[in-house]
Amino acid sequence: MRIAMIGTGYVGLVSGACFADFGHQVTCVDKDEAKIAALRRGEIPIFEPGLDALVASNVKAKRLDFTTDLKAPVAEADAVFIAVGTPSRRGDGHADLTYVYAAAREIAEALEGFTVVVTKSTVPVGTGDEVERRIREANPKADFVVASNPEFLREGAAIGDFKRPDRVVVGTHDERAREVMRQLYRPLFLNETPIVFTERRTSELIKYAANGFLAMKITFINEIADLCEAVGANVQEVAKGIGLDNRIGRKFLNAGPGYGGSCFPKDTLALMKTARDAKAPIELIEATVRVNSARKQKMAQKIIDALGGSVAGKTIAVLGLTFKPNTDDMRDAPALDIVPALQAEGAKVRAFDPEGMNEAKHMLKDVQFATGPYDCVQNADAVVIITEWDQFRALDLDRIKDALKTPTLIDLRNIYRPEEMRAMGFNYVSVGRA
Repeated sequence: MRIAMIGTGYVGLVSGACFADFGHQVTCVDKDEAKIAALRRGEIPIFEPGLDALVASNVKAKRLDFTTDLKAPVAEADAVFIAVGTPSRRGDGHADLTYVYAAAREIAEALEGFTVVVTKSTVPVGTGDEVERRIREANPKADFVVASNPEFLREGAAIGDFKRPDRVVVGTHDERAREVMRQLYRPLFLNETPIVFTERRTSELIKYAANGFLAMKITFINEIADLCEAVGANVQEVAKGIGLDNRIGRKFLNAGPGYGGSCFPKDTLALMKTARDAKAPIELIEATVRVNSARKQKMAQKIIDALGGSVAGKTIAVLGLTFKPNTDDMRDAPALDIVPALQAEGAKVRAFDPEGMNEAKHMLKDVQFATGPYDCVQNADAVVIITEWDQFRALDLDRIKDALKTPTLIDLRNIYRPEEMRAMGFNYVSVGRA
């Protein structure tokens, strides 16, 4: 089948490459001429493990190409996916749908024959209705159906998530559209992937409800971590004890500095706004947002306390800046709150991240960026692990200790064992462990 993917950001590029790998003919469209030119040269604008090879192989097989002109790809397409950004709107936190509606207008003018227009972007409930209205208004004769097909891609594991998903959600009442979507996802039938067909508004809400619940789960275990520290318990053992209950599950129970990234922060805010507008506020989500925001400042204070209550004039080495490993995404990363909070108390910050430093340089001021973890810790007063990259899991701790002025390590991801770190002579501070 022929697919036009509007938007070559994280969702659009990964989805387009994966659909092409399924055997479909995919054209990715973006207004950014420089980005399209780079993609045609084989340059991938984001870091996602395996994406460069996947794009290259499908371009070589002539199943995947890139353009700035959507007219021909849309006219030829069986399905047109809208995969543009929906950032939080300033002021009220609602999703900014400017790019979605702009794409809808352009798609309307290019439609020929029956086409399924699919919202892949994360959009509030009712967006599909408005997209349909705008297309119908711009092209009354068009034969199309608007469907919802939310993405559930984790940064750092997106290709696996697309090809081996827990489920695929499709929102449409139209049987023609359902059949097109079945054909697009036919390769997943071999894995017996559940395909959840539902109404469009329900599909839109499923995405927000899923991310809201996961954000709440992370925030819950972070609050339990604080309680563990207060009463002398171990949050990792608590998480294991409750996570083995099938009703709860083990995922997203790792205590840390709070959630960040491109999805949870903006989706929880959008869900709050949708619920308030519907006069059905979700107080659990509102508390989650509030607690997570305070969490990042609390982590900065934890670092200050580990250094005797003051970081004035001290050098803090920070390992990890991105909101999670295996991505270069700095959006709403805890480091963006923790580092400035330390600087405000007089600390000098030196930092290293395997993939995120180019982005971080635009977002963090007066930070010295190192070339590697050992360069980062040299002559520092303390080292802080904010992101659990694999290379930070097996550091040469003797070398780290020798490089530091004082052997202080604050581990905000609980990578190391307290008893082993103390035995090595470290002043070791972690999260939710006595």
